[in-house]
Amino acid sequence: MLYLEAFVLAVHFVLLLLLSLFGFHRLSMVLRWFWLRRKQPSSPPPFSPLPFVTVQVPLFNEKCVALRSLEAMAALDYPRDRLQIQMVDDSNDETSSLIAEGIKRYKDLGLDIQHFRRDHREDFKAGALKEALLQAKGEFITIFDADFLPDPTLLRKHIHHFQKKNVAVLQFRWEHLNRHRSHLTELQSVLLDAHLGLEQHMRYQGGCFFNFNGTAGVWRKSSIYDAGNWSSDTLTEDLDLSYRAQLRGWEMVYLNDVSCPAELPSDLNAFKSQQHRWVKGGTEVMFKLMPKIWAAPIGIKRKIEASFHMSNNMAYLLLLLDVLLFFLPSVLIRERFQMGFMIWLDLPLLLASSFGHIIFLIFGQYVLGRSVWKTIKNAPSLWLLGIQISFNNARAAGEAILGKKSEFVRTPKSGENDSNLRKSLGKRYLTYPKGLLWELLVSCLFIAWLCMAIAHQLWGLAPFLLFFIVGNLSTSLISWSSYQNLKAS
Repeated sequence: MLYLEAFVLAVHFVLLLLLSLFGFHRLSMVLRWFWLRRKQPSSPPPFSPLPFVTVQVPLFNEKCVALRSLEAMAALDYPRDRLQIQMVDDSNDETSSLIAEGIKRYKDLGLDIQHFRRDHREDFKAGALKEALLQAKGEFITIFDADFLPDPTLLRKHIHHFQKKNVAVLQFRWEHLNRHRSHLTELQSVLLDAHLGLEQHMRYQGGCFFNFNGTAGVWRKSSIYDAGNWSSDTLTEDLDLSYRAQLRGWEMVYLNDVSCPAELPSDLNAFKSQQHRWVKGGTEVMFKLMPKIWAAPIGIKRKIEASFHMSNNMAYLLLLLDVLLFFLPSVLIRERFQMGFMIWLDLPLLLASSFGHIIFLIFGQYVLGRSVWKTIKNAPSLWLLGIQISFNNARAAGEAILGKKSEFVRTPKSGENDSNLRKSLGKRYLTYPKGLLWELLVSCLFIAWLCMAIAHQLWGLAPFLLFFIVGNLSTSLISWSSYQNLKAS
């Protein structure tokens, strides 16, 4: 029995230490900003003439945004004789007919535009991009997801960064068309702003590897082939290919001051689905590439930063394991053996883990010139949202560890802030909220832990456990309510 108790204590502190390391890493991003903020990418000489560019727009059942996307691509201010547009379409709904009609109109106006149509989804987005690449005329491949609306001058102004022959990727920062639509989209924008405006920027400025974000970027076509082309063996083909390219010696450029607006998922189920894909795919890439990263001659700084980058999605799984299985038992063990002094080991590690992430998110707003005070007021909501998606993301990481494969699930976008339009389209894309019953079960386990803590008069743990109960219970109830509302529409 004594060995089991020692094991529980040891595992609890190891998990807590790992979580605190992720928090310290987030804080390091903030500190690095003060050191690297003034470093700017050099201005390259302009191309003369401009190079040939192919723009690819991957679509799957995007009828809400397909025509808007087509119009945005046709409006690009780039020489018509040096621009090709590919609408890469795997749809099995009326999206395809909408695109076909729109393309005919623009072809009549002299635009080189192709409807690259597949009647299957083999290898999902990666497979579609890979097949379309065979018919791409451009030396450079620009990728925009269907909900992105780039500035018409984006390519003309910034393609010149490829004058440097070893640059593989040019990545633009995302902006958010529907940032202020709801409290959920406000919180999502804070999460993405910190990732794009601070995390990605600091990795680039510090000379570390970072990833292509799947859209709003430009690839040198030869680097795609050199790195082994798009692959569907993970759910995050963008992270996979960008790291493989950098391991081959290619460089990437991140333009933090150049943004490209798009939509955020408008309901919790869509957000959870997107998070599941990102977390599971990122974990799959970690297992695929981490050995190659540590074997590559890229320097210890890059290896350590890449390790944090690849493994940060594991934090959700570590958190859930600790809080569900080890945290309260470790407290009860210490109470039994009168080891209350060990709480001073818990507190700094918990603070480093939790507040490291919150400070990172708040500072992400500061570096983009947004309201820090508003983000501070939203800190409890941000923490609650993290708990609400914790089981969803922990499940995604667990599936990747177990090697369970799943299809690429697109994140549906509404295209307009029109509730009637969303209702009319919702049923078509209705999906059952996965993990809902498990989230309810986890809530019940946390309620049991709360009752046990109260029985032992551990009042200090009650608010902590209550937050996890509210988080998991609310996400299951909101997910079910959203599903039923769409089902009834």
